Amino acid sequence: MNSTLPLDPLVKPDPRVVKKRVYQFWDQVSIYLPILLMGLLALASYWLLRATPIPEVPPAERELVHEPDYHMRRFSVKVFDANGRIKSEVYGAEGRHYPDTDTLEIDKARIRNYSPEGMLTTATAQRVTSNGDNTEFVLEGDAIVVRQAGKNAAGKRLPRLEFHGEYLRVLTKWDILSSDQPVLLIRDNDQMRADSLLYRGDRQAAVLKGRVKVQMQPQPQPR
Repeated sequence: MNSTLPLDPLVKPDPRVVKKRVYQFWDQVSIYLPILLMGLLALASYWLLRATPIPEVPPAERELVHEPDYHMRRFSVKVFDANGRIKSEVYGAEGRHYPDTDTLEIDKARIRNYSPEGMLTTATAQRVTSNGDNTEFVLEGDAIVVRQAGKNAAGKRLPRLEFHGEYLRVLTKWDILSSDQPVLLIRDNDQMRADSLLYRGDRQAAVLKGRVKVQMQPQPQPR
């Protein structure tokens, strides 16, 4: 025997109840919404950092201090021209290079230099300091520079010259030797003393200042 149960008619919800429940739902969501948004923002930032290449940080520049970056002991350096002829020689008991000033200090230095005409110039000092391009030399302590007699490119005789002092400054590019301290200049057999000196090799002229004392030797009479 079949029987059919009657279905209850659909109950229409009360609009006020539905509205109240919707408000309650959004109230709950509004409580957690900032947390959800912050989580999504953090997740997006994380993936953005993963996808963005990290720029290389340049190394901090090292502050240069006046300390040598290398030493040399009991050394000698020779320089030759294109034809294999020796141009200069440098000997030293100890050498130190300073990168902040690009200078080289040489203790108990001995220097030999040959001009294009073959004239020899020697220099000795307790300490010699040269710049990076070797155009300036400062000689300190028992400084002596000697240019041997010879002839220039025009065939003119050049006398022997000696410079003695505790401080001598040589500018090779301009062929200048100077000193702001007492100096002795010997030209062949003549001697000149002064408180300061400026010698120009290109002009074959010397300027002596301060207390100047000159001792001239008589020149031999031609026969």
